[in-house]
Amino acid sequence: MWDYTDKVKQHFLEPKNVGEIENPSGVGEVGSLACGDALKLTLEVDDQGIITDAKFKTFGCASAIASSSALTEMVKGLKLEEAEKISNEDIANYLGGLPKEKMHCSVMGREALEAAIANFRGFTFPMAEGEVVCECFGVTDLEIRRAIEESNLRTVEEVTNFTKAGGGCGNCHDRIQEIILEVRKESRKEEVEKKRPKKMTTIQKIKLIEEVLEREIRPALRQDGGDIELVDVDGDYVLVSLRGACVSCVASQTTLKDYVEKKLREQVLDTLIVEEEKP
Repeated sequence: MWDYTDKVKQHFLEPKNVGEIENPSGVGEVGSLACGDALKLTLEVDDQGIITDAKFKTFGCASAIASSSALTEMVKGLKLEEAEKISNEDIANYLGGLPKEKMHCSVMGREALEAAIANFRGFTFPMAEGEVVCECFGVTDLEIRRAIEESNLRTVEEVTNFTKAGGGCGNCHDRIQEIILEVRKESRKEEVEKKRPKKMTTIQKIKLIEEVLEREIRPALRQDGGDIELVDVDGDYVLVSLRGACVSCVASQTTLKDYVEKKLREQVLDTLIVEEEKP
């Protein structure tokens, strides 16, 4: 039994704005009956770009109906630019929260709103243009990526809760995991870029290089009996000395370029060139 809030129960038992607007300004249809959840949202927009009315038809569970009902109440009276900012989290919060396993219902509401606004403007709903990852529920990679980014999702189960992707046969689990890793890698890179000074003094550059060496590179080399020391930094040239097992390793140059240099370029400066100190 799901733990629903009183507001969810209210919007499920007495949903607002059920039906369909005749000659609507915009129509958004997401999901499908075959997938178990489907929502058709119709909007009426006046000449000033204000949503004057909103109605819905939903096939789905209590959370889907409640989320759709809440959405129509939230958007009425808003300008399109304001309505566009509504997130699935906003819909869930309006209802006092949703069970984590039902967050995909609020996502469906948000996507129906986006699709209706796109339809009003004569565009195609952008999320529909992605690569279909989950065949069972018709979920695209764009939908999965956005859910991961916005809700900080880390597991396939969490992605399923928010998008339904992976909740059927399970054949897409590996692809979902790949997308999670891709997004989190990109996020990590963006965080590093934000923290990294746009223009670095030599001292700042040395400090960052030392931090990356100590945090990531040395621990990996020491696992195999090797080590590395920073010798000098001259412009973009980083001079290092390999120690321990790395000295006699036949793959030392590969380690230097494909691992050490790559890490420093990712996290310090993408123009750095790593060279080994010659005896």
